[in-house]
Amino acid sequence: MDFYLLLGVEREATAADIKRAYKRLARKFHPDINPGDRLAEQQFRQIAEAYETLLDPDRRTRYDTGGGPSVTVDAVTFGFEGFDFSIRVSGEAAPTFGDLFADVFTQRAAGPARGEERGPDVHATLRLPFEDALRGGSRQVTVTRLVHCRGCRGTGHVSIPEAPCQPCHGTGMVKSTRSHMVFSKPCAPCGGTGVQAVARCPECHGRQLELLSESVVVGLPAGLQDGARIRLDGKGHAGANGGPAGDLYIAVEVEPHPRFRRDGDDLHLTVPVAIHEAALGAKIELPSFDGPVRLRVPPATQSGQRFRLSERGAPSSRDGHRGDLVIEVRLVLPRLLDERSKELLREFGRINGADVRQELA
Repeated sequence: MDFYLLLGVEREATAADIKRAYKRLARKFHPDINPGDRLAEQQFRQIAEAYETLLDPDRRTRYDTGGGPSVTVDAVTFGFEGFDFSIRVSGEAAPTFGDLFADVFTQRAAGPARGEERGPDVHATLRLPFEDALRGGSRQVTVTRLVHCRGCRGTGHVSIPEAPCQPCHGTGMVKSTRSHMVFSKPCAPCGGTGVQAVARCPECHGRQLELLSESVVVGLPAGLQDGARIRLDGKGHAGANGGPAGDLYIAVEVEPHPRFRRDGDDLHLTVPVAIHEAALGAKIELPSFDGPVRLRVPPATQSGQRFRLSERGAPSSRDGHRGDLVIEVRLVLPRLLDERSKELLREFGRINGADVRQELA
């Protein structure tokens, strides 16, 4: 990983240039701005590491002389120009073989560049009215996700006319010193060829990815319940190094209905019934999602009694099978507006009142 390329600055960049680049990238990839986005969090950690390294003069010098992570020990040649073998240092300050070549062995331990990686998933929420969740259909959801850069097709670089490489002056090798030793290694920008034929993509600055907001059409099966999840393959963040995209997961929130309550695939409805309808029986018209339905209330119906209308409930989002419409009767007392109504109730009580509490005797 090239820290200069990661921050989008030149190797001769000043501390002010590095600070400006860091602030620009932090505003884009900071975890507080991208909650739950693991790819952005990983990129921010790398950006922070690059910033801390290049801003500190000592660490930057060690990084520049140690080389980038793509260089392995097999590709490095050592020169001993100007090394004074007569020098003797003893005690804790004495350099060891491991100290002199620590950077080189660290590069080998890092291993080869990582290959294709699947992109992280994206999560969104869709709120639906109760009726729309039962009927199904389609909705548009706007999501913001990382996609492969369209300017470089996800490669991170673009082709340019061939020209001598400036960092190595066309030699293909760069030299650095550590203590009394001189190290030569292939030039990273040109890959040791001495010629630059590609440049960092100006659109994504070599990151291979760019943010894109788009509307996605989501198909909704009939009968969705609150808390259901819908997955759209390949609509998540793009993968690193040309890897496949993750998936888009949509959590469904269904708004409550003022009259109907759902339990599984059954719909429950509480219906007020007058005393004379419950006592003598009646036929009443009720609302349903298929249009009005008629319910026969038998004589002597009690408050709290339930009736079930088969296949008048919600469709199952799995197999389309319809649940039932469950109706619960709630008796409603009449308003006593005159003496005649009161007298009729008193007479009714004298005739039938003894039966009400017979079970308590």
